[in-house]
Amino acid sequence: MPCLHSEALESMEPGSATPGASPAAGTEESFRREKVTEPPMVRGMGWFFSPLWSPRSETRRWRFGDGTKSEQVAWLDDHSDFTRAYFLRRASAASGQQADMSPLPGFPRSSSDHLLFRAHHRRASSPLTSSHLNISSITDKLSPRTINLNAPDGMDCFSPEPLGSHTPCSPHPARFSFSPFRPISPVGPCSTDVPHSSQLLHPSDTKTAACGHGEGCPWMMELLRGSLSWMGSVAELCQGAVQHVGELLEAEGSSLSLVKKDCNGRSTLEEVVDPTALGGLSEGLSSHAHMELVKSVMGCVLATRSPMNLRDVSEEPRFDLEDDQSPKIRAVLCVPIKNHGGEVVGVVVTINKRSSSNGLVSVFTNMDEKVLSNHMDVLGMVLDNIQLYESSRQEAKRSQALIKMAQVLSKEHHSFEVLLSKMAATIMPFTHAQYCTIFIPNKEDKSSFSRVIHLECEELGSTCQIYRREHDISDIDPSYALQTLVTMQTLNMSESSEGSIKSLICCPVRNERSENVIAVCQLMNKWSRDSNEMEAFHRYDERLLEDLAVYCGLALQYVQAVQITEERRASIEVTQEVLAYHITAAEQEIKALQEVTVPSAESLHILDFHFSDFGLPEDLTTQATIRMFLDLNLVQDFKIDYKSLCQWVLTVRRGYRNNVPYHNWNHALSTAQSMFAMLMATDQLQGIFSRLEIFALMIATLNHDLDHRGVSNSYIERSQQPLAQLYGHSSLENHHYNLCLFILNNTGSQILSGLSPEDHRTALHMIKRAILATDLAVYMERRKEFFSLTKKSKVSWKSEKQRDLLRSMLMTASDLSAITKPWPEQKRIASLVAMEFFAQGDKEKKEFKIKPIDIMNRENSTRLPYMQVEYIDEICYPLYKAVTRLFDTCSPLLNGCKKNRENWLHLAEEAKEETNENICSVTLETHKNNEDI
Repeated sequence: MPCLHSEALESMEPGSATPGASPAAGTEESFRREKVTEPPMVRGMGWFFSPLWSPRSETRRWRFGDGTKSEQVAWLDDHSDFTRAYFLRRASAASGQQADMSPLPGFPRSSSDHLLFRAHHRRASSPLTSSHLNISSITDKLSPRTINLNAPDGMDCFSPEPLGSHTPCSPHPARFSFSPFRPISPVGPCSTDVPHSSQLLHPSDTKTAACGHGEGCPWMMELLRGSLSWMGSVAELCQGAVQHVGELLEAEGSSLSLVKKDCNGRSTLEEVVDPTALGGLSEGLSSHAHMELVKSVMGCVLATRSPMNLRDVSEEPRFDLEDDQSPKIRAVLCVPIKNHGGEVVGVVVTINKRSSSNGLVSVFTNMDEKVLSNHMDVLGMVLDNIQLYESSRQEAKRSQALIKMAQVLSKEHHSFEVLLSKMAATIMPFTHAQYCTIFIPNKEDKSSFSRVIHLECEELGSTCQIYRREHDISDIDPSYALQTLVTMQTLNMSESSEGSIKSLICCPVRNERSENVIAVCQLMNKWSRDSNEMEAFHRYDERLLEDLAVYCGLALQYVQAVQITEERRASIEVTQEVLAYHITAAEQEIKALQEVTVPSAESLHILDFHFSDFGLPEDLTTQATIRMFLDLNLVQDFKIDYKSLCQWVLTVRRGYRNNVPYHNWNHALSTAQSMFAMLMATDQLQGIFSRLEIFALMIATLNHDLDHRGVSNSYIERSQQPLAQLYGHSSLENHHYNLCLFILNNTGSQILSGLSPEDHRTALHMIKRAILATDLAVYMERRKEFFSLTKKSKVSWKSEKQRDLLRSMLMTASDLSAITKPWPEQKRIASLVAMEFFAQGDKEKKEFKIKPIDIMNRENSTRLPYMQVEYIDEICYPLYKAVTRLFDTCSPLLNGCKKNRENWLHLAEEAKEETNENICSVTLETHKNNEDI
């Protein structure tokens, strides 16, 4: 990036020779013979910032690097950030080797390590003379050349105005447009026909330069080499830039401001270097009015995104300055600072150029404008890199803070204040805040706070210690927090008092559901990392505090959810305690059952498949249940306490609702008796099942309809009862199992207490599977597999899957066994079932305004025999047929089902005949009436 002094530029008049060569005629021929046969190897950073840095299409046309493959070139294009950094490093490393390299033929070597490109368009018929320099035609490949030029003072190839004392650096590609056919020299955007000086410039003459350090600008080169590893602050970087351009342009004062965007996306200027930083402004020029004028000029440049060069600001109608102010700001040069994407990131202004000859104020020239613009282009690129680095660093810090806050939130906390304190202590080291206060609003008075959580940070070297201080609300100033509570917006402010800065951020904590402000987080007094001074909180601190506010809102919801859960858990425990008290049988009932002599199975007829509990006294139903457990040797095998067994049986009986016509305790006893009869009649079943499986089946049959409400699962789901919300599917069956589990865990009813932990888990699993199997929907899904299994000649029951299937089918066979009972019993039970179904149909009509299905529609009561026949054919008969195929001792179930089908079919035919007779009688009566007429 060369920066040439105006004294080093000679006006290139026609007839001048090539720099560094004799004006002899042989020079022209040496240039004419110079042909580029290979792609040039780039050796300087001048190429890097020239228009040769182009997209892939341009790169493929202008190959660089000897022997470079197209795939490598394409890769470099796709990784421009790496390529850029690579050439910066290569240029820096090569700068020390340039002096040892031999110059190209016919060209003197320059002291600079930059390559300058010159191209000259001429017609093919135009003769070449010594007054013109022609490196190559547009059809030839480009070859880099290093050229040193001198120009007399006062000549500017950019404009006819008198030159200042300095010349520009290479233009930034985003500011100028170039033709793809003609590379432009990084020296400046001069025209293609550059007049040559008649004097020759030798290498020794290049020691005088714009920045006073030769052809290259050391400030730029040092900045580019160290941009990615810049360790200072942005303010220090901007201070050095302003110092350099101020000295370069001999300005009395310079100022630099960077663009800052607010939460609404509006761009504002934040002063980084004030105009008095150079120390050259007189006291009159540093007044408030002059400073406001400078700010106005910078604001115009920010709005227009274009440079502004004012010869006399007092003549500019856009800026009004009082006439009596003296001395005055006259010449102002202000240019925008842009990043690589052309976005304005800052504005720099220089004030009152001083002439080196007489010290008077002079105007800034076009050359000064270009010099300043080129320097700011480099500064913009470096600022962009630094800001990107700083942004990534801050995002890494933010991610660490978020992870730590999430870890704090994931742990169990019993106090909301402790949780907020830990989360606030997490971000304090990241923001370097001295104090963190969380204000909790008053529930009754929303414009005040009820309590505060106050934390203080004490830095101990590289670490910091967080303390929680107990403070009353009156001890802390809540004015800023109240302002945030009212506006519900983040407040970031800083104020200076007696040389110290008080910085503060307030952020509202919202409830995600109600959007109400539930707390206010406040950070105060940010300590600088580089010094023991206060500084203002920046945007990253705001984001961290806003993140804390979000997590505090989540923490509040979490704590509230935990509190609600604990309250509901306590409520459930109280409810269970009340339920256990009322469902448990009285001590007198337990003692009576415990002391009574239980009749035998034969006298109770519980071994008979045609057992009927109709007319059986209630105390005998519980004794019959005890007898089943005794005859199956379950009490002895599992060491069941006899009193616990009596209490458990009585409690299960109390768990059924007496107002339900069919699904009550009598149905539970009938189901258990059918399972008992099958087990006792079939030795093969007791050989297939283990003792634990038989135990689980007997418990499941007695509990399979606990707390039945007399309605089906479909009604519970349609009415959106809590059971449906709790379980989702098989709601009643899941409820039956959970209540069964509750009774088994109830004190005094723990008949599973003699089992090992493993057997206990296995038994509960089998009980649950057996109870859920009584859902007819589950039966319809699994029966096809069972029917296929029964058709096999030999079945191996060693598989747990097949035994589970068999247990499920036997549960359904026991549950539906009412259809196998003797006809009087079957007819009585059918009327009870119809009563329960019709009651549900009436509810559906009233509540849902729908027509119930046929079996629940009271209007179809006369069709009960037809519906019973359909029920037997579709549900019952296939099951009992399959069971009898496996175990012929269960044939009484199949035979009873067949007999009842015949009876129901006979009733259906009688109803049909009666219907036909009624129709015939109505027809005859109608015919007779017609004859009378």
